[in-house]
Amino acid sequence: MIKTIEGGVTAAKGFKASSTAAGIKYQGRTDMAMLVCDVPCVCAGTFTSNVVKAACVLWDKKIVESGSPMQAVVVNSGIANACTGKEGFDACEATAAAVESELGIDRRHVAVASTGVIGMQLPVEKLVSGVSDMSRTLFGGIEAGTKASKAIMTTDTVNKEIAVTFDIQGKTVTLGGMSKGSGMIHPNMCTMLGFLTTDISIEKALLQEALKEVVTDTFNMITVDGDTSTNDTLLIMADGLAGNDRISTKNDDYETFKEALFYVCRFLARKMAGDGEGATKLFEAKVVNCISKENARILARSIVGSNLSKAAIYGCDIRSGDRGTLL
Repeated sequence: MIKTIEGGVTAAKGFKASSTAAGIKYQGRTDMAMLVCDVPCVCAGTFTSNVVKAACVLWDKKIVESGSPMQAVVVNSGIANACTGKEGFDACEATAAAVESELGIDRRHVAVASTGVIGMQLPVEKLVSGVSDMSRTLFGGIEAGTKASKAIMTTDTVNKEIAVTFDIQGKTVTLGGMSKGSGMIHPNMCTMLGFLTTDISIEKALLQEALKEVVTDTFNMITVDGDTSTNDTLLIMADGLAGNDRISTKNDDYETFKEALFYVCRFLARKMAGDGEGATKLFEAKVVNCISKENARILARSIVGSNLSKAAIYGCDIRSGDRGTLL
């Protein structure tokens, strides 16, 4: 049984968060967040389908695909670190190195994420200073997680977070998450940043497979404006501190975890779609009696909202863009 509890990314055992106003782009605005685990974590991730990928996306993909553990994530809002060349990668390196210096966590185990304006260079000295500030204020309480979820917002009007518990092998397992995104949102995870934390013990390959399957039917099924992004990132860290025997096969425990993962991702995806820039309504399409799940996805995603003052729903061929009035 999945039970929703108060909190977000700090709800699971071993996770702490902090945030700060580093002045990345605007003064007096909380614009950096850091998520740290007490121990190295098994990690998985999915990333933007855009051909152009931000430096931070490539940095994180390397961690996930290398099989290395992940123990910290640093996120900034205001500047996306996309289309920034070598300087963009240098900014990722400097941020991870700052975490290594402050907390003793190997820089190769530090993920970075950015959201904001494309094409601008990040002020590295402010990133490093922000990491230093946040390293001294890490906390595992609910408030710290909520503040982190607010720090990663850009055009979002509300923060997005959730936490749930469920039982595996008689152990209580916790899964929490936060995300941001309200514009440039279209199927194939564009655009969003999302971070999930859990204290379950699970093999990396199964964690990656579960995340990929769940994303297909949650984040990949929302659309706001049809635009795609350079920075789309969803990461999950599992530290194993719940004490369950490690899940290494697709057994009942795996299915229970995947059900909880779907619940969390669907909640965050709906919150993002409902917070779309200029959106006043959240429309959910349900397709029945299709010959295949993929055909159902195509039909569901062909329905887009109208921003006209007259209430209307439209359907279109998402491959050609041809639009016709349905209602």
